[in-house]
Amino acid sequence: MTLKDRIDIAAGRKKAPLVLKNCQIINVFTEEILSGDIAIDGDTIAGIGVYEGEEEKDMEGRFVAPGLIDGHVHIESSMVTPGQFARAIVPRGTTTIIADPHEIANVCGLEGIRYILEESEGLPLNVYVMLPSCVPATSFENSGAILDAAALKQLIGHPRVLGLGELMDYPAVIRGEKMVLDKIQIAKDKFIDGHGPGITGHALNAYVMAGTKTEHECSTQGEMLERLRLGMYIQIREGSAARNLENLIRGVTKENLRRCLFCTDDRHPEDILVNGHIDNNIRTAIKNGFSPISAIRMATLNAAECYGLKTLGAVAPGYRADLIIIDDLQQFNVVEVYKEGKKVAENGRALFQVETRYNSAVLNTVNIGKVTKEKLEILVASDIAHVIKILPHSLLTEKVIRKIETEEGKFKFHNRLDILKMAVIERHRATGNIGLALVEDFKLKNGAIASTVAHDSHNLVVIGDNDGDMMTAIEEIERCGGGITICSKGKVLKTLPLPIAGLISDQTIEEVDAQLKEMMEMARKLGVNGDIDPFMTLSFLALPVIPSVKVTDMGLFDVDIFDFIELSIKE
Repeated sequence: MTLKDRIDIAAGRKKAPLVLKNCQIINVFTEEILSGDIAIDGDTIAGIGVYEGEEEKDMEGRFVAPGLIDGHVHIESSMVTPGQFARAIVPRGTTTIIADPHEIANVCGLEGIRYILEESEGLPLNVYVMLPSCVPATSFENSGAILDAAALKQLIGHPRVLGLGELMDYPAVIRGEKMVLDKIQIAKDKFIDGHGPGITGHALNAYVMAGTKTEHECSTQGEMLERLRLGMYIQIREGSAARNLENLIRGVTKENLRRCLFCTDDRHPEDILVNGHIDNNIRTAIKNGFSPISAIRMATLNAAECYGLKTLGAVAPGYRADLIIIDDLQQFNVVEVYKEGKKVAENGRALFQVETRYNSAVLNTVNIGKVTKEKLEILVASDIAHVIKILPHSLLTEKVIRKIETEEGKFKFHNRLDILKMAVIERHRATGNIGLALVEDFKLKNGAIASTVAHDSHNLVVIGDNDGDMMTAIEEIERCGGGITICSKGKVLKTLPLPIAGLISDQTIEEVDAQLKEMMEMARKLGVNGDIDPFMTLSFLALPVIPSVKVTDMGLFDVDIFDFIELSIKE
């Protein structure tokens, strides 16, 4: 229809093609609930009030809100394709995501980003993309690709590319290094996401001066407030491994509400299917005493305004008809979802199908050098060592010093000490690089777990309490071309193949979830710490931009000093 037609519908001179009658409309501009109808013409809301339609649907007094927006998410962490991801989150009320495909880009470069853009075309989900700024995340690891400013410039003009993804190498930004400043320059007319845990004072000012506008890594209200004062948007995260919402929501006030939004960052299949997506963020906020309408505003209008999505985030004339129907505000149960005026989900079930397509550019990505038991040996100068201590429900780790068992100048496993061996093996170009570390509080016994999901360079990572099972796990990952495996006593107990970049399955999210649940039970039987998700925790132990100590294929890395350290402490 023409603009004149829509004006006629809005004015009540002409019937709307579709009218949702008897709605309780969540007005995110004024934080009110208004009784009325919603007139829809195609993909656009023409008016709210009292309207007649060629087709009318009685909402029977249920609440109608804008579709929810995830301000920062890595699709790859769901381990399913963009289509399967949409099947899982759209019924939960999410109709828009801001995706950062730096996981697949670290494996496949520009082809990985193109895969996400192409696979998300035509879905009943708005998928916007932030170009990965850190491929590799740092110079302290080897990834499958290097994306400089010239490479990123090839995609910056794509209509669904909003800008530059999280600037994880914040020391390089603060120092003003040319390589990262060149990337910032290509996005200067767009948007730039931040990732700067712990930065404060002059360093934080420098980081914001560079152009970063968001932060999803806040873990304290103090961090949040300092960033809000400098004009940043705060993305309050509730993911599978990092859960910051319950703490941070207490720092949201009527004065700073407009600068706060929600994100999930990394969320596993079971979490999505059982607990939800952004709807889970809203429910968690409400359970912590937060106003339902304010929470909805954070999940809609605030996110849309943050990223300049001018026709999203509200129920009002001229806005896109991305709508969710809710039967109870306190429980926040989404019963119907409309995308551009068409019903696409009902009672938690997607009303659309997706196809799995294959792109050879993102297949067959596991290429490791020859690994032997001898290469897994940890040589030590004493029986005192730096150990990575895992913290429950957090991406953060603690650097601790422990007395370890040794034999002939090598680390020796001890069945009464909760210290495991971990190896990060370069898997993109068969360089043979292997970084080794010791880990506390994982608590695995009589086995090993290996994975090609290892943020952000996604090398092959393996943890175990004996070299034999670690070797079995490594060989299984190489055999299946990428994925997650759990082994014990020389046998492979279960493997989830992830053929797409070693990160993504070609199965449905329900099938992936079922296999992960089975593997989780196996991990628990092998003693794995009940306070951690073993697969996600393992994947983040190789990320050298989150404090305090991690390990890459190049060695043990102290994030606080941003340099490598020796595993063994000399007497």
